[in-house]
Amino acid sequence: MDSTNLTNSTNSMDIAIVGGLHSDARKQTVERLLATVPGSVALHHDLATAVHGTVVRTVRDATGVLSTGEAPLVNDCACCALREDLVPELERLAASGLTRLAVVELWDSVEPKAMAEVITAHECPPGLPGLRLSGVITAVDPALLLPCLGNGDDLMEAGLAAAATDQRTVADTWARQLEYAPVIAIADSPEADDEDRALLAQLHPTARQVPISGQGDLHGGPYGHLAGAALGGFDVEAAAAAQHPSCALLPIDADEAGVATLVWHRDRPFHPERLYQALEDLTCAAARSRGRFWLADHPDTLLGWDAAGGALCVESAGPWLASLPDAAWEMVPPVRRAAAALDWHPEHGDCCQHLVFTSPGLDREGLEEVLESCLLTDEEYAAGRDAWKHLPPAFDTLLEV
Repeated sequence: MDSTNLTNSTNSMDIAIVGGLHSDARKQTVERLLATVPGSVALHHDLATAVHGTVVRTVRDATGVLSTGEAPLVNDCACCALREDLVPELERLAASGLTRLAVVELWDSVEPKAMAEVITAHECPPGLPGLRLSGVITAVDPALLLPCLGNGDDLMEAGLAAAATDQRTVADTWARQLEYAPVIAIADSPEADDEDRALLAQLHPTARQVPISGQGDLHGGPYGHLAGAALGGFDVEAAAAAQHPSCALLPIDADEAGVATLVWHRDRPFHPERLYQALEDLTCAAARSRGRFWLADHPDTLLGWDAAGGALCVESAGPWLASLPDAAWEMVPPVRRAAAALDWHPEHGDCCQHLVFTSPGLDREGLEEVLESCLLTDEEYAAGRDAWKHLPPAFDTLLEV
């Protein structure tokens, strides 16, 4: 490969984040980038040593380890130590003028969103090269996709917690890692079948899938397949918006190789008590479900739904735009206004149910029947908002009201 094709025309060092719980696939991705991009190095913080009070940093290139070091924990949090140590190391690499691409290989349970925002928010001192986040990649072994998505164990139980207070599960962590990255690096996995590949495509239909081997992607550009994805650019604001419940880029209806995605969209609120009683059935009905929903006794609040591994997270994601005065709309990001416009109803604006369920063996009819039974009846709906607010407050504990 002609290294002149990889010259960075700006006074900045490119940075590609490679993450994911599938450690073998992640390491293969990093090795491929180091072998493909001249002047590339990999920076990795091993959080497994946090129990001893430090995080171990390793910098290497295609020939081997260049340097190692330790960073102390910050507030008993290994992930916090990573954030504190990451940017100074990247600045050091950029200042040397020798690094074309810095590959940040995240530790297993570290989520790329936080690291991407740390890097892009940093302003380098005057006179020093800048830091350009050029790509975010999640490495995937398709055969391990469903086992990770169905694993409801706490990260602490799995030995993957980043802090003593880390309450995430394997499943929800993996779901966010997968859905945040615009590029998925696919490992060659003999154990993977059509169902695994269909599940991956339906969970993140907008992602660009790139084989780690470099074969099969026709859009690699002058740098090659994986390297082109790592250097193609990354919009941190668009990536955050694509995951936010108010404007998330949710999967579309699909059915292939035994895997189905149900998109359920309604313009009537849920009865809080009936929905609460059905939560276990709804949460376990699919390997992954997410979206936004409308609860009758909190009619002005947009609620986020995020379920994986048999566990559900429900949270307030701010007001529905219909509940805001017109003057406040100018302060709302355009992507949020566009999402609301797509759901707009002449009577109640953007208030709606927009939930998506993806799973092998999905019982579409049974799932829809349960969801429909949780909506307000005609009589309850006709009673109006004032009456809705007096319905049993079944979700107040979950919402910490």
